[in-house]
Amino acid sequence: MTEKEAMDWILPALLTALMTASQDALVKRYFSNLSMFDMLAFPMAYSLPLFGLVLPHVPVPALDGTFAIYFIAGIPVNLIGFLLHMRAIQVSPLSLSLPYLAFTPVFILLTGFVILGEVANGWGVFGVCIIVAGAYVLNIDPEVYSPLSPFIALCREKGSLLMLLTAFIYSVGAVIGKKAIQHSSVMFFTTAFFSVFNSVCLAGMLITGRTRFGRLKRFPLQGALVGGLLFGHALCHGWAISMTKAVYMIAVKRLSILFGVIYGGLFFHERHLMYRMIGAGLMVVGAAVVTLKGL
Repeated sequence: MTEKEAMDWILPALLTALMTASQDALVKRYFSNLSMFDMLAFPMAYSLPLFGLVLPHVPVPALDGTFAIYFIAGIPVNLIGFLLHMRAIQVSPLSLSLPYLAFTPVFILLTGFVILGEVANGWGVFGVCIIVAGAYVLNIDPEVYSPLSPFIALCREKGSLLMLLTAFIYSVGAVIGKKAIQHSSVMFFTTAFFSVFNSVCLAGMLITGRTRFGRLKRFPLQGALVGGLLFGHALCHGWAISMTKAVYMIAVKRLSILFGVIYGGLFFHERHLMYRMIGAGLMVVGAAVVTLKGL
């Protein structure tokens, strides 16, 4: 493999990070006045036809019972995570909510041990300390600063706490997904999972009245935009991770946190952006250390 081929995964990994943050920013901008179910339904509904078109062209690997178990288990886990994610960006600034996704690899240290038997090393603890330091800086308000004020601010910021819980749910979902991929393939799991996941969740939300067809048809351009971003994010994720080690790809994908903070400043004029960029940057570095060295 040439050096160029070895680095070809970086572009789709960066695109994954950019599209992830862009989707969050646009969902918040266009749909945050609706319920968290509607916020999730739009990208699901408008990406579903795209996944359906691609799925028949993806080679089907040999599948077994373990794949089926983990594939099915991933649906409720990811639904809970996505709903909490939508609620977090709905009620709090992007620059105070998205950075807490950096805790996902921290929680994977625990869930990976419980589900996969993976044991972390000392680098994991070091990475966690960097992430915690970043979370502290993230919540600094220079107008009312005291040593304890960042911790108080975190406890008062509902979206930050929700995203912290989301990070834990995603850590469970990531480990479940990894197990399913081990018994299939990256691209098959990605396209098949989102085809089934979107269909099942949309059907459930429509049947229970959490969302309605009429509401989904009211914003076709915005829906197509966020749906296209979800589809592009999923495919670029699968493309990048198929060309390199998963830990490398996920470390680059964590840059979505920084992109999200930038979007918070550009689209929503969020305050104290310098502190939030520094804090988010530390959290990305800490997440990279945990991902690359601690897992």
